Amino acid sequence: MINKAAHSETAVRQQNFKTSFPLDISYIPIGVACGILLHAAGFNLFNIVLVSLLVFSGGAQFLIASMLTINSPLVTVVLMLFFLELRYALLGSSLSKYLHGQSTWFTFLFACSMNDENYAVNYLKFSTDKQFTPSDALQIEHWSLLFWTLSNFVGGVLGSAITIDLTVVHFALTALFLFMIVMQVKSLLKVLVAGLAAGLAIFFLVVTKSTLGLVFATLIASFIGFVIDNYLTKQRKKTQRKSPLLRMFKNPAGTPRE
Repeated sequence: MINKAAHSETAVRQQNFKTSFPLDISYIPIGVACGILLHAAGFNLFNIVLVSLLVFSGGAQFLIASMLTINSPLVTVVLMLFFLELRYALLGSSLSKYLHGQSTWFTFLFACSMNDENYAVNYLKFSTDKQFTPSDALQIEHWSLLFWTLSNFVGGVLGSAITIDLTVVHFALTALFLFMIVMQVKSLLKVLVAGLAAGLAIFFLVVTKSTLGLVFATLIASFIGFVIDNYLTKQRKKTQRKSPLLRMFKNPAGTPRE
């Protein structure tokens, strides 16, 4: 009976690994690149592994590497990371309904090892597989964390063997965020908010002579975008029929309220 239970648990672990494997493999190239850039920014192998485990976010780790190479104040780095990663509050809340009855320690571990990609895998599994459990989801998160950390470590080793021009760090971060912006362009409103954020960033960088200006630009542009989106949503409900102007700002993918 014990052997049968152990065999069943092993089969579940293997299935979870198969589920996470395509995601794990996709982490290797970006993880290696991230490790190389972190080493170029002054991180040793221990710190690379540590930041990979504690941060576990490609965008955030690229941001750390970029801002440290230009000697940004620590408070600016922390604030930028906070606003960049704030989306996890929404992602985590959407998974919370599947974690009822779990201990505080389990929830803490789950939250610490969640990122965008394993969130998408777990949310899909929770939605479509009735046999999928929180423990299965945590295993998928830990597999992805393991591959990401190992890839960063390999990148750090490669970074110590080759010389990287620090200009590459800035280019890599710029390319990453341009890609993220393009993936978000689904309505005219998002294009306008992105343009406004860029303009405000330039203005505040010139005025403040500090990268803290990026924080101000992010906050103001996000708030303006929220106000406009909230206004347009109310207008759609009032008019029922969509005017050409409202249609221009509408997200083709729809909204949760629609």
